[in-house]
Amino acid sequence: MREEEFAKALELWGDTVFRVAYSYLKNRADAEDVMQETFLKLYREQPAFESGEHQRRWLIRVAVNEAKSLLRSAWFRRTIPLEERLDAPVFDRPEQSELFDQVMALPKQYRLVIYLYYYEGYQAKEIGQLLRTNLSTVQTRLMRARGLLQKSLKEAWSRDG
Repeated sequence: MREEEFAKALELWGDTVFRVAYSYLKNRADAEDVMQETFLKLYREQPAFESGEHQRRWLIRVAVNEAKSLLRSAWFRRTIPLEERLDAPVFDRPEQSELFDQVMALPKQYRLVIYLYYYEGYQAKEIGQLLRTNLSTVQTRLMRARGLLQKSLKEAWSRDG
């Protein structure tokens, strides 16, 4: 892979890979590590892609696998984060940030499908392929996550109002 191709891939998909890793790990430093490992695999393996979307899907799949590997590692299980969300993504409007906080508060299995569906624009079938999960499982997780979000947002609304 030429340096220009690699730089273009990093520019196009770097934020996406970071956000996927962050949604999985909820920690900026770990998400950056996963992003770095993902792009190192791209550089080393130099897979052939049919399109930009194919490359994007490959990078997301690798990022999810790297995040899972990190969570399974003995080192990760023995550490305690100093600050869980010190450097969360910044949004244009406060309500976007509040909604993102609510999404990040969901259990991991719901958090990732919501992120991929609403923030990255994948359909349920595509999410199933990315996560190697049945379509019905993805649909169930989306439905349950929406219910949890609705409940938590109503509670937040009633506290603020």
